[in-house]
Amino acid sequence: MGDLNSFVTSNIGLMAAVFGVVGIALVVALALVARRASRLDRRLASITRGADGRSLESILDAHLDKVYSVAHDLDELASRTAVVEAAQPLAYQRIGLVRFNPFEDTGGNQSFAIALLDARGDGFVISSLHARSGTRVYGKVVARGASESTLSAEEAEAVKIALASRPVSAQRT
Repeated sequence: MGDLNSFVTSNIGLMAAVFGVVGIALVVALALVARRASRLDRRLASITRGADGRSLESILDAHLDKVYSVAHDLDELASRTAVVEAAQPLAYQRIGLVRFNPFEDTGGNQSFAIALLDARGDGFVISSLHARSGTRVYGKVVARGASESTLSAEEAEAVKIALASRPVSAQRT
């Protein structure tokens, strides 16, 4: 113990100088760290404050609420789309139109046959025969692409055109 005591006594000035330099270095390091922490604090405060002064947390909460709202709307839209798609095959989506002139004494193709069919080929044909004395309209039922009634050549052509068009449900990819 005596040797240590004599060593410290003889080198006290040097040790005080070393401790003083280390202490000053620690104070400088502490000041630099405090300054850097202050700058980081200011940057964090500016980042977490929105343009309207709200915090980043409140902005993220608002965006999260919006995401949940959009997800709910999407689910609702998907269910409504399913209902529409289920009804789609029953809608008239295959159309065939033939214009013609059945009488020589009238000018132009003012008569027509139009077939309106659903995806299964069910529907009807309407024919309009235009003459100088008047216009006559006829309707015939079509089931699975065929009619129980005899179809005129123009009506049969309208059904053929309608059946050749693809239904909307078959056009989806």
